[in-house]
Amino acid sequence: MWYISTRGMTPRVDFEGALFSGYAPDGGLFMPEELPQLCRETLRQWSVLSYPSLVKELCALFIGPELIPRDDLNDLIDRGFSRFRHREVVHLSRLKNGLNVLELWHGVTYAFKDLSLSCTAQFLQYFLEKRKKHVTVVVGTSGDTGSAAIESVQGAKNVDIIVLLPKGHCTKIQELQMTTVLKENVHVFGVEGNSDELDEPIKAVFADVAFVKKHNLMSLNSINWSRVLVQMAHHFFAYFQCVPSLDAHPLPPVEVVVPTGATGNLAAGCIAQKMGLPIRLVVAVNRNDIIHRTVQRGDFSLSKAVKPTLASAMDIQVPYNMERIFWLLSGSDSQVTRALMEQFERTQSVSLPKDLHSKLSEVVTSESVSNETITQTMGRCWEENQYLLCPHSAVAVSYHYQQTDGQQPSPPRCCLAPASAAKFPEAVLAAGLTPETPLEILALEHKETRCTPMRRGDDWTLMLRDTIEDLSRQWRDHCLNAWE
Repeated sequence: MWYISTRGMTPRVDFEGALFSGYAPDGGLFMPEELPQLCRETLRQWSVLSYPSLVKELCALFIGPELIPRDDLNDLIDRGFSRFRHREVVHLSRLKNGLNVLELWHGVTYAFKDLSLSCTAQFLQYFLEKRKKHVTVVVGTSGDTGSAAIESVQGAKNVDIIVLLPKGHCTKIQELQMTTVLKENVHVFGVEGNSDELDEPIKAVFADVAFVKKHNLMSLNSINWSRVLVQMAHHFFAYFQCVPSLDAHPLPPVEVVVPTGATGNLAAGCIAQKMGLPIRLVVAVNRNDIIHRTVQRGDFSLSKAVKPTLASAMDIQVPYNMERIFWLLSGSDSQVTRALMEQFERTQSVSLPKDLHSKLSEVVTSESVSNETITQTMGRCWEENQYLLCPHSAVAVSYHYQQTDGQQPSPPRCCLAPASAAKFPEAVLAAGLTPETPLEILALEHKETRCTPMRRGDDWTLMLRDTIEDLSRQWRDHCLNAWE
């Protein structure tokens, strides 16, 4: 299985190459050169599998056994999921009036990113140990990615991780989940800016190809192919849990509602669809609505500013993974994709070509939700089911309520729930409800914290480069000592 850049200017790489790269050298994102097509019989066989077994089957299709033999792959995935609180890893809650909520948040940090990052970190460490190499992972976070990335690699001997978090723009719990991990290989910076601003120094560092190579830098943001790969399993599991029967011809569809910011989960769904999974995708966003405008009108352009919302992890203006979706829907046309994305980077505004926009609106429908609708949805779900939704999950569930209230005939529907309500007590209170906080989260309040400030007026790019150079020096010294 080979991977090529969506912009077509980079030689193809294998899974290991895609895993360690993040962005392709030409600025594009890696995608499989060919997508395996799944026949009806394979789907039937997979329909009885557990969530971890689905991840294993999908990863085996996209990671050749010459890179990771199947037994090793199974072990790595089992190890990745070993700290999850729920024995099924991912659990479907069936609530009143056909509301199905797929809980993706049973990992250490109570958010869906634990699923893909725990596996990705295992793959990383597998290759690093084999090659006797060290990497420095650099992550910018709007809330959940940072803590999940830290948990997935904390204490690993071949990995250092640097996380930039937007001070005051994450919830208190999200921040504490990052700043209370005091392992030697974890380095957290609190940036006086929002999540789009803190991406700037990271992009600047990664644009220096020689520097990236010299210091073995990589990103674990949602652009990393390995994360998208694991997230495909959400869609397969949702389909098999909600489809009434696999005996009908053609196979009946299931609607999957995806609340999203950077569109990693949506890209994963589009790929699953292309492989033959009969899902209909609905993308649900908050008031930061670039994806909604793109689906509705082909208007892929930045707003003037990020609007702070209750669903803060989705307060993102640049949905990076849309590039993968444009490439997929343009028939893998890297010229079209490159022209589009380069224009977007130059002018921050693109009108999709008519044929691309019509393909997008065929495979995805969309909605954008206000804070008021988020709190109303949280309140209604509690009233009807005594079930607490996080604000991001409420963005998805509001679409379900809208459809059922309008008595729209529709296929079975599954709403992805990316985080536990326990992480967002402020939003739960705003909805007039009582937060339920697990002991592990309460305990964060009393732990020692460590976080280096990046203030306005500081040179953030220079601070980042200096930290990376220090870590490389320490690793070289460590190797020399071990060798002596």
